[in-house]
Amino acid sequence: MSQIHSTAVVEEGARIAEGCHIGPYCIIGPNVTLGQGCTLHSHIVIAGHTELGEANIIYPFASIGLQSQDLKHSGGTTHTHIGNHNTFREYVTVHSATNDGDATVIGSHNNLLAYTHVAHDCQLGDHIVMSNVATLAGHVTVEDRAIIGGIAAVHQFCRIGTMSIIGGCSKVVQDIPPYMLADGNPAITRALNKEGLKRNDVSEESQTALKQAHRILFRENLTFTKGIDKTRAEVPASGEIKHLLTFIESSQRGIAR
Repeated sequence: MSQIHSTAVVEEGARIAEGCHIGPYCIIGPNVTLGQGCTLHSHIVIAGHTELGEANIIYPFASIGLQSQDLKHSGGTTHTHIGNHNTFREYVTVHSATNDGDATVIGSHNNLLAYTHVAHDCQLGDHIVMSNVATLAGHVTVEDRAIIGGIAAVHQFCRIGTMSIIGGCSKVVQDIPPYMLADGNPAITRALNKEGLKRNDVSEESQTALKQAHRILFRENLTFTKGIDKTRAEVPASGEIKHLLTFIESSQRGIAR
């Protein structure tokens, strides 16, 4: 059985699974679905066509699923899909998509710290950390296990690669490659994210290969086309290397280096 505080407003049509706790002065819209065991502390707004999975924890004054701030929004039904076991700290904002039928998506086991913002149409994977006041513009993609430092801002349509880390106060205007550490205004790739690779149990062999690839791609002043060819010729083709090279080759905004 769910516990709903007497001051909370749960509109007719909202679907609340078993074991949820909805605290004082929360507002839950009519098209919202909360999965089993979600906790909403107090003063939280969840609106729009928004679906949350199981065991999400949301802290005071967070707003999830509200209308996109994109001026191109012209109505229709847009969505916000959120997985399981996420934490949304105080004043987090997550906006719905812009165009009819589209969705903003957040995976599972993510930790969004206070005042972070996820704009319309963003696509976030799993095990991501966004530190305080980190901001994603529209259509940003963040791959699994990335870390975005405090007060960092990411330009629309950028991609943040898996296991990468972005330093605090960075201005990101191009794609951040997987497994790398980026920092600056504008942010550039500074080094291999060695600590992140260790934390995520990447093998010693793959770490060595990534170190070689980083040197070729970011230290030898080659074009990416030549650097990719040299990496494929000289570096053992681990899964991480394949993902890194595919990520670079598929970039639309360019790679930050």
